[in-house]
Amino acid sequence: MADEAAIREKRRGYGVARPDQVMGRSGLQLLEAMLAGELPAANIGETMDFSLISVKHGEAIFQGKPQRRHYNPMGSVHGGWYATLLDSALGCAVHTTMPVGRGYTTLEFKVNLVRALDERVPLVRAIGRVVHGGKQVATAEAELVGHDGRLYAHATTTCLIFDLAAKT
Repeated sequence: MADEAAIREKRRGYGVARPDQVMGRSGLQLLEAMLAGELPAANIGETMDFSLISVKHGEAIFQGKPQRRHYNPMGSVHGGWYATLLDSALGCAVHTTMPVGRGYTTLEFKVNLVRALDERVPLVRAIGRVVHGGKQVATAEAELVGHDGRLYAHATTTCLIFDLAAKT
C-alpha cells in the first residue's frame, strides 16, 4: 500500500500523453515518466482501480483493489477485471523492452483464473515479465498474486513488434 500511495502522490492525473511527450523516449523511459508524475497515468487505471507501481527492463508490476463494483452477477470479481489487470502487466512488461521508434500490439493473450476474488482480498499484484523479446515477436507471462501470497490467476501473451510510423 505504501508503494501505491507514493505513486499516487506524484501522479499527474489520468489521460493520454501528447505525441511530443512520447517522441524520443524508449518504452521504459515512458513508463518511468508516468511513475515519476511527468506524464499522466492511463485512464483504464482510474476506471478499474489499479495502478502501475514498478517497472524495470522486461518487467512491469500493477496493483489493484478488487471492489464490489467489479463483481459479476455471481458475487465475485468479474473475469474481465482479472484480464484487464493482467493484460496491462503483460503489455507494459513488453513495452519496457521497446527502443525509441519501436512499438508493439497484442496478438493474443490467455488468462487462467485459479481462485475467486472478492473485496475481502484488499490488494492484488499483477507481475508481468518478458519471456522472449525478439525483433518481430515478444512473449510475456504474468501472475496475479494476493496480499497473502496466494495465486489468483496467471496469463501469457504474444505481441507483434513493429517500427512506429514517423509523424510529420
